[in-house]
Amino acid sequence: MSKESREVQPIFILPEGTQRSTGRTAQRTNIMAAKLVAETIRTTLGPKGMDKMIVDSLGDVTITNDGVTILEEMQISHPAAKMLVEVAKTQEDEVGDGTTTAVVLAGELLAKAEDLIEMEIHPTVIAKGYRMAAEHAQAALHAMSEPITIKDTPMLLKIATTAMTGKGAEASKEKLADLTVKAIKSVSELEGDRVVIDRENIKIEKKVGGTVEDTELVKGIVLDKEKVHPGMPRHIQNAKIALIDSALEIKNTEIDAKIQITDPSQLQSFLDMEEKMLKGMVDRIEKSGANVVFCQKGIDDLAQHFLAKRGIYAARRIKKSDMEKLALATGAQIVTKLDDLASKDLGHAGLVEEVKMGDEDMTFVRECKNPKSVTVLIKGGTEHVVDEVKRAMEDAIGDVAAALKVGKVVAGAGATEMELSRSLRKFSDSLSGREQLAVRAFADAMETIPRTLAENAGLDPIDVLTELKSAHDKDKKWAGINVFTGKVMDAWKEGVIEPLNIKTQAVTSSAEVATMILRIDDVIAGGSGEKGGMPPGGMGGHGGMGGGMGDF
Repeated sequence: MSKESREVQPIFILPEGTQRSTGRTAQRTNIMAAKLVAETIRTTLGPKGMDKMIVDSLGDVTITNDGVTILEEMQISHPAAKMLVEVAKTQEDEVGDGTTTAVVLAGELLAKAEDLIEMEIHPTVIAKGYRMAAEHAQAALHAMSEPITIKDTPMLLKIATTAMTGKGAEASKEKLADLTVKAIKSVSELEGDRVVIDRENIKIEKKVGGTVEDTELVKGIVLDKEKVHPGMPRHIQNAKIALIDSALEIKNTEIDAKIQITDPSQLQSFLDMEEKMLKGMVDRIEKSGANVVFCQKGIDDLAQHFLAKRGIYAARRIKKSDMEKLALATGAQIVTKLDDLASKDLGHAGLVEEVKMGDEDMTFVRECKNPKSVTVLIKGGTEHVVDEVKRAMEDAIGDVAAALKVGKVVAGAGATEMELSRSLRKFSDSLSGREQLAVRAFADAMETIPRTLAENAGLDPIDVLTELKSAHDKDKKWAGINVFTGKVMDAWKEGVIEPLNIKTQAVTSSAEVATMILRIDDVIAGGSGEKGGMPPGGMGGHGGMGGGMGDF
């Protein structure tokens, strides 16, 4: 047998153009990508956090320090980095706030894991240690939390204020916090001992004009609709509201139909019949006692004329979601068949009026007696200001709702994370084996939150952490950092309070994503021509954040 025939031929099992990185290289690349995401939004954390300006491909500008907004607008394409974006989205959906905390924690857990891998500790051992630490952290968080109820208004105001500190709405945070708590109390319902709050029932409308201080809570609904006919009244006091889910128009036939008219008088009788039918519809509405009509579909021009003649206010093409909110706010029943409309189906509001705001007419449904759906109308000097105040309000509403849902709160200002770090260190001393190192790394990662708060405030993080550790060792469990003075404070007494599930969710999500990324030791990316392949530069091109996180 010749020497040539004994040589091993190279075997290709992957299609041409496929990129593959394995082992330590794959882990390092994934960890680096995730750390970059965390570093990007790290500077936005806390009351002294900075904002990001993101300009998209169309030139639209977003200015914010809201973690999930930044990550969504950045259009990250690296697969490991995308997993951190998912963490932020989960945090936003579950709690409505704490997205930056969750992502920064995940990034720090991976950075600590990288150090352990360099010490020849296997990733699965680190993953096991992280899981044990996360379980212990959950128990420790529940143990240190304090109870809260919906009657505890001062505490709820503190939660809302804490959520808005450091956001664009900070200058008016007292007023906005008050509106937040009033809105939450209005839409909350008791089911046994549980408080049920649907955040969707607090509608947030924004209008450019005035100042943030002009923001108001409408005990009812604000619709970006105008009355359909100029002859209708602009104000209706003591409104009786009909919600109609069908068109106030003559129905077209389902199939093409031809009407043959041989005499002009027949045409007139045909038109008279249409008019009679529309008049009948308006008579039905008037008979029910309604003086305001909100229609989900269209309203015929002739029907508009008849409604205006009877002094009935009407608006059309209302969104389904707004119709449902109107029903909750006014107590009306949504009627699909007009013939069934009766006085018992009507809702009530103290005032329905058309208001001109800027160059737009809007309909306000105000002074509902016991509204289960309300509207916060946000105002501000520019589009960017209004958008950022809206995001701050959403965070505050999410925080207060989350606190009431679980009924437990903790202090902010880095106090909870420091106490958790201390508890995890004690737990690690009870372990033997290499998992102990992973639990200790988890404890160290917890300190990244107070460290980042200090860094963002221009303070020396080493001095601050030393003082905080000293305070916690003296059993001051709510010792946190006052970023305005640089001193250690009792965060609970100072009113820096957050819902428990911001912390529990952040710890769980960050631990889960960190262990998932750690366990990847082989990244196979299809060639750009392949179906479902990575975008060009996806695993190591030079496209920066959007084009694949850069080359490592």
